[in-house]
Amino acid sequence: MANHKSAEKRQRQNKIRNARNTHIRSTMRTYVKKVRMAAAEGDAETAKTMLDKAVPFIDKAATKGVIHKATASRKISRLTKLVNDIGQ
Repeated sequence: MANHKSAEKRQRQNKIRNARNTHIRSTMRTYVKKVRMAAAEGDAETAKTMLDKAVPFIDKAATKGVIHKATASRKISRLTKLVNDIGQ
């Protein structure tokens, strides 16, 4: 438990930031899952649409520091490759 005023403030800030980061990470994972599910079903049109929604959100998560920028780049690259390989 925080004993100093600055530690109490830090605790409040961490609680708010943790909630925001959890929300962003969860939403990002949902978008990724929707792209993968559409790709698994072979639905190229839905997969492309979901990819177009997922990519900006993954970039946003990296910008906010929720995930590392290399992780975001890797996720985007793998999802794009997955969607592009559906039609073949």
